[in-house]
Amino acid sequence: MAENVAQVPVLLVLAGPAGSGKSTLCDRMVAEVPDFHRVVTATTREPRAGEINGVHYHFLTPEDFDARVAAGAFLEWAWVHKKNRYGTLAADVVGPLRAGRSLIINIDVQGVENFRRAAEGDALLRRHMTTVFVDVPIPELRKRLAGRGTDGEEEIARRMQTAELELAQKHRFDRVIVSRSKDEDFAGLLAIWREAQQRVQAQA
Repeated sequence: MAENVAQVPVLLVLAGPAGSGKSTLCDRMVAEVPDFHRVVTATTREPRAGEINGVHYHFLTPEDFDARVAAGAFLEWAWVHKKNRYGTLAADVVGPLRAGRSLIINIDVQGVENFRRAAEGDALLRRHMTTVFVDVPIPELRKRLAGRGTDGEEEIARRMQTAELELAQKHRFDRVIVSRSKDEDFAGLLAIWREAQQRVQAQA
């Protein structure tokens, strides 16, 4: 289990190409670090088998999603593959941070940019947020995607094209993890978290 250090609330915003292991990092952070929580995001897609509303996602109707967008309730939202919308409700981030809870979220590069814009006008976000990019060399990424056995060549090609665009944005992130083994990646994320805690504490 990860070392139980004094809890200073931080918000880790992770992004990276499909196959980078960012979802695994989020899961492990929540499982092994006391009082760390994953931000539950909202979507208009239908729940899959076993998914629970409010646990895996906030499953919203398109009409409800529209109403919340109009009310300014989202920190960020976007269309994904031109089919469904995904977004992060401000209440699911700001409220827990104010209550002293550390948060981690896995979103796309576009979503991170929207978080940055929101932080420009929100001192709480600006103070507690650290953006992290999980970087994987292109040959290794292709190998990982092919090794999943879940995507055809056309889908892998589409994901690789998206990955190249995402990798071009990594310089805009506060920290970058160059993905190696799962344990090395997690050790890197723990180091970033502890550094973020020290920074937040220093600004108190």
